[in-house]
Amino acid sequence: MRWDNLGESPSALFGADVVSRTVDTPEFRGITFHEVRARSIVNRVPGASRMPFEWTVNPYRGCSHACVYCFARKTHSYLDLDTGQGFDSQIVVKVNAPALLRRELAARRWRGDHIAMGTNVDCYQRAEGRYGLMPGILTALRDHANPFSILTKGTLILRDLTLLQQAAAVTDIGISVSVGFLDRELWRTVEPGTPAPERRLEVVRTLTAHGIPCGVLMAPVIPFLGDSPEQLRATVRAVAEAGAGSVTPLVLHLRPGAREWFMAWLGHHHPHLVRRYETMYADGAYAPKWYQRRITRQVHELAAEYGIGPARPGEARRLPPPPDTAPGPAGSPGDEASHHPAEPTQLTLL
Repeated sequence: MRWDNLGESPSALFGADVVSRTVDTPEFRGITFHEVRARSIVNRVPGASRMPFEWTVNPYRGCSHACVYCFARKTHSYLDLDTGQGFDSQIVVKVNAPALLRRELAARRWRGDHIAMGTNVDCYQRAEGRYGLMPGILTALRDHANPFSILTKGTLILRDLTLLQQAAAVTDIGISVSVGFLDRELWRTVEPGTPAPERRLEVVRTLTAHGIPCGVLMAPVIPFLGDSPEQLRATVRAVAEAGAGSVTPLVLHLRPGAREWFMAWLGHHHPHLVRRYETMYADGAYAPKWYQRRITRQVHELAAEYGIGPARPGEARRLPPPPDTAPGPAGSPGDEASHHPAEPTQLTLL
């Protein structure tokens, strides 16, 4: 393994002192942690990116969630680390992230812009249980009243509930939990290191109950495996029952690094779908616009039907009974939404 981006050059990402640890405990078996001291922690998003924010903080590289579709796999190649199994098991830990963030937030040049977290790899992956970097990061953001957002699949975020409440009292914060589907068999194979979808929805329920608005990024919607009308309805209904303030669908995209790993997984678990995926993603990383629009329209109609939208804190949700016991009447809120389908928001978050 070569670490060409370590060293003393001005372009180096980390300092030269790297400590690699393999922890032989059940929760971390097979995982190696590379402890590094980052040179900077607040990163500017390239102007050409589709991201709806300008600054990010990423205390980890690599992710034990092991989601086979994760677009961030490519970033491991910058350190000459494997983008497949290595991405899942070789975790770079920026051990000085909290202190470095506090220093950068205090710099005169910093303008207090919004900082997004969890948009590259999950800051509440299992490594966070060992290194505990997020409490220091949240404390620094709270102390500087700096707005921020977090996207996560991790239930460990509830450990920091008090800090989130304190931060919300002094600045704008946003929390989104990623739940693309409920199918447990699909979850076990495509997201093997993550908490189960129902546990993530419990995070939404708990945060909302404690006065922290929480949305759901319905990501990814996986073509031919998680996109049937019945699957979409079940997921949106569960999201609504959890009290989410919003639901945003995101169709699977396959960028280099992730594409190869995902297609290998597909060939092993669902070989009959390989040709269909090759056709659907023949023009690049994204599914065709017509497909994205269809999924977005369906999810938005379901969200309207189940009452997901801007809500006052503590507002109760009255969900209609399942469609097999009470078919929705004509003229329901979803009808209007179907006449004005929104354009899909295809972000590169996961």
